[in-house]
Amino acid sequence: MHIYFSGIGGTGIGPLALVAKQAGYTVSGSDKQDSQYIQYLKNHGISDISIGQSREDIAKVHEAEPIDWFVYTSALPMENPNAPELLFCREQDIHTSKRDELLNRIISDKGLQLLAVAGTHGKSTTTAMIIWLFKQLGIPIGYNVGAKMSFGDMGEFADGSQYFIYECDEFDRNFLAFEPALSVISGVSWDHHDIYPTREDYIDAFREFIEQSAHTILWKDDADYLGLGDSSRVSTLSWEDNKELVTLKGLYNRLDAWLACEAVRQVTGVPTEDLIAHINRFPGLQRRMELLAPNLYSDYAHTVDKIRGAMSTAREMADDSGQNLVVIYEGLHNKRQHYIMNDYKDVFNGAAQVYWVPSYLAREDPNLRILPPAELITRLSDPSVAVPAELDADLKRTIQSHLDKGDMVVAMSGGGGGSLDEWLRTEFIP
Repeated sequence: MHIYFSGIGGTGIGPLALVAKQAGYTVSGSDKQDSQYIQYLKNHGISDISIGQSREDIAKVHEAEPIDWFVYTSALPMENPNAPELLFCREQDIHTSKRDELLNRIISDKGLQLLAVAGTHGKSTTTAMIIWLFKQLGIPIGYNVGAKMSFGDMGEFADGSQYFIYECDEFDRNFLAFEPALSVISGVSWDHHDIYPTREDYIDAFREFIEQSAHTILWKDDADYLGLGDSSRVSTLSWEDNKELVTLKGLYNRLDAWLACEAVRQVTGVPTEDLIAHINRFPGLQRRMELLAPNLYSDYAHTVDKIRGAMSTAREMADDSGQNLVVIYEGLHNKRQHYIMNDYKDVFNGAAQVYWVPSYLAREDPNLRILPPAELITRLSDPSVAVPAELDADLKRTIQSHLDKGDMVVAMSGGGGGSLDEWLRTEFIP
């Protein structure tokens, strides 16, 4: 079967394309722009990728080898319901779907049990930690995670797998397409306000996801937030009883690690103490306090809770080394800024200086005014800690000056191609 992935450079679609290729399917795809991840996919055997997403490009691929299944990112019909690729596939009667339908097909065809990780924050890290544990135990798995790892591809399918580990995103209600054998909820706080207009809508979606899962593991605070009652199908954990056992930097990392250990313990029966020994050697993953150059780090934080988590880790690291902590921040989506701007408040407490660059724009509402950094900075409890900046030569010189003084510089950016993260990799990595 020939599967064509539209938006293949995205962290949701790209890893699934890798899984499909390794599972034996013919894979091709497209994206609006080139990026380092596109090059990553090409280096991993998916060479037939078009940049531009035109009718002519997909027609050429279809002519060379007929496309059986067209998989698209949720953003495609939102941005343009008459996108050229969609229109072409309708005319050619090519089966089209979002990623969830294809993944369910692969899980069914291969006879796998789904171990899903959902949550507003911590999904990628918790998913990667579970993958790490399975790999340390030598158990073959399939998986899909939204970040690059040093110990495996973002998507993988190993022969002999019994489990498929999936970072199950709530955006566009994608996670409601699955019925996991085991679900892990890494943390819940209202997000994706364009999809879930009220907090209650968001909570209801998570409750539905839990109902569809054979068993669920989550923190007691999150169970209370969701209003869950006692159930034999839900395991609630308390951190106070376990906080001395995991030694990773950052409170949120330690919380995610404990969830991962409990999930793998329940699935495999391996004793907790053995799993903790493995998790304390977890090497991290890309864009989660990733070291780009000496004293320069990149993190995917872009919501209030994710920023708090990144700051928790960064403060511990800076305190241990006696460094000043400097943050460069790029918000993800102007739409999100309109919802969260009053929640920033003290999120950057502990930073000696914050440089706030314009938000990364994608899937935007054209009727919403673009909120500039200077205005967002006024929502901080102490606005004097932050200044507006641009991705330009001045910011590069400023960052280099901080690095030369021995400061710890952490960039927080959730965007893809053309984001602060990619700019830093271009400017500071030889």
